[in-house]
Amino acid sequence: MRVPFINRPPHVSVVRLAGVIASGGWPGARQLNDAALARLIDRAFCRGRPVAVALAINSPGGSPVQSSLIAGRIRRLAEERSIPVYAFVEDIAASGGYWLATAADQIFIDRSSIIGSIGVISSSFGFHRAMERIGVERRVHTAGKDKSMLDPFRPERPADVRRLKLLQRQIHEAFIDQVKSRRGERLKGDNLFTGEVWIGTRAVEVGLADGIDRLVPRMKRLFGDKTRFNVHGPRKSLLRRFGTQVVTDALGAAEERALWAQYGL
Repeated sequence: MRVPFINRPPHVSVVRLAGVIASGGWPGARQLNDAALARLIDRAFCRGRPVAVALAINSPGGSPVQSSLIAGRIRRLAEERSIPVYAFVEDIAASGGYWLATAADQIFIDRSSIIGSIGVISSSFGFHRAMERIGVERRVHTAGKDKSMLDPFRPERPADVRRLKLLQRQIHEAFIDQVKSRRGERLKGDNLFTGEVWIGTRAVEVGLADGIDRLVPRMKRLFGDKTRFNVHGPRKSLLRRFGTQVVTDALGAAEERALWAQYGL
């Protein structure tokens, strides 16, 4: 029973954003996407009148669209409910992971956190020589000459690469606009958008982060020692809890492992 006129200690909603950012496709991996996080983020802002929302981020990136959707949802709710948002980076907030961090009003990191990688990457394999050696013929029929762009089973075409570069440039520009709109005059330096990464105090110096700090101490300094923390994070499905997705979990983990490995993690 709720007792009126009793002063309750302030509470901070903590949203855990850990894993690869992707819209499906990698069963078993810890995926972040707008559809999966929508209710969780809504609860964080709307349940119990929080004095702030803290984002605990640990992500090597992934889908630019899902990064934009998640960050946009956070900003919309923050502005509608006038709630400040703070991001706390653990091991990494790179590429799309940093896009998520820019949804916060302030970004704090560890001395060893890796952040940045403001760029766009696309990777694949070419199998046409292997097919020639084993005598396999590729047959593809399209309506539209660009429909089979970057087909990995045929030699790479310069025209396909040019089109890919154009697409990447447009996505990169959207990423840069997001960072500039959120970080503004705090940004320092001319090489922030090359895909480079920064660690700890150097990231603070170039304006990609606001300081070196941890979630609980910072929130208690801002809102008092009696501040409570309500943690919101995705739950495992029943299938995954009972181990019935062993094979798909292994495949998803391999895909995810490759993204983390880019940063030596």
